[in-house]
Amino acid sequence: MTQDFESFQSARNPHRDEEQAHAAELIAARLERAGVSLHGNESGDDLADLLDAVEQFEAAVEGAGGDLMVDEPTRGHRRAVQPDNAAFTLPDRAERESAREYLARIGRATLGLRAMVRRPVS
Repeated sequence: MTQDFESFQSARNPHRDEEQAHAAELIAARLERAGVSLHGNESGDDLADLLDAVEQFEAAVEGAGGDLMVDEPTRGHRRAVQPDNAAFTLPDRAERESAREYLARIGRATLGLRAMVRRPVS
């Protein structure tokens, strides 16, 4: 985004920065509940893209017959305790992995789940 656009939007809505910060907090909380490790340097766009990727992954899990109640982390755990299938768990984010790199890995995992659905049953 250009600085001119941001300045224009801030002038139109003096609470814009607060609203964006609140939205980022809500998205970060949702991602953390899903088991995503955040490094604290993600932009608002990164958070939104991560949330979109996680939601697509979750839809692919359900499409492949997974149960999100079983395949998502529970309180106090970063990973699902006993997933139906390891492919149904969101990939862990590496310690130094950028948001963009992690997005790519979630995307590949999502494609893998969608491919599972298309494979004929033997």
